[in-house]
Amino acid sequence: MTDHTLRIGGRRIGVHECGDPAGEPVFHFHGTPGSRLEMGFGSPLAERAGARVIGVDRPGYGLSDPGPISTDGVARDVLAVADQLGVSRFAVSAWSGGGAFALATAAAAPSRVTRVGLAGALAPTEEMPDARAALTPNDLEALAHLPADPARAAELFHSGNAELLEAMLGVRDDETAPWVDWMWAGSDATVIAGAAARRALYVDFHEALRQGTMAIAWDNVAFVGPWGFRVEDVRAPVHLWYGENDEMAPPVNGRWLAGHLREAHLTVCPGQGHLLPLTHWGDMLRVLIAQGGTG
Repeated sequence: MTDHTLRIGGRRIGVHECGDPAGEPVFHFHGTPGSRLEMGFGSPLAERAGARVIGVDRPGYGLSDPGPISTDGVARDVLAVADQLGVSRFAVSAWSGGGAFALATAAAAPSRVTRVGLAGALAPTEEMPDARAALTPNDLEALAHLPADPARAAELFHSGNAELLEAMLGVRDDETAPWVDWMWAGSDATVIAGAAARRALYVDFHEALRQGTMAIAWDNVAFVGPWGFRVEDVRAPVHLWYGENDEMAPPVNGRWLAGHLREAHLTVCPGQGHLLPLTHWGDMLRVLIAQGGTG
């Protein structure tokens, strides 16, 4: 495993590589919050699958310099990182809040992205029926400032969710991770009962929040607001994985995406929740790098 930073356009971007250094490259887009270390727990699985997994911190997470977050901006950053690493073609994966950014990268670089894998990803709020009904009045006020004033929208997302965001900061000081229980006891009780899973979540969240919580608000601007591209324009095959009991990204999101993508393969796992990558990462990687052709 290697952990380092790159300079892209004068900004510092955190990058983590694990798995097989000579394997098929897979760029991973972390959740919200999350970090480049998100899939580090699965390095042995990636090595066995023959995958080189590359995680990239979005602005304000982990080691990446803070700044605005947008779907097109993150896509440009990842493509620039790929250029610096000498990776011409690759698959992309994403967990939860990383989904919009993975799809944006596939839409922006159809000749480079070979496959897309999304686990527990949200569909576009602006387009999926009834999605706005789940938003709070504060969220709707923030969205009213888009696309004209994304900075104001980020401020409102941040202030309106201050209590939750403050609670999340506890991960930086408490390795026993009691927050894991109040977030996932209802949907993923069996998964979080394992010490390895709790440790993986702690490592990811602890690194994600080293600069505070503003990046979470900017993520909301990017994926709760207009995405800036059409999912119908994604040419690469997209594999979608959802837990039947996922409370954060219910399978209805996957069904909407499957109905609008050019080529989609939807899997709904009975009795499981939001933490599918912690139990299915090896299988997901094998699907993403099947038939080779990347590198």
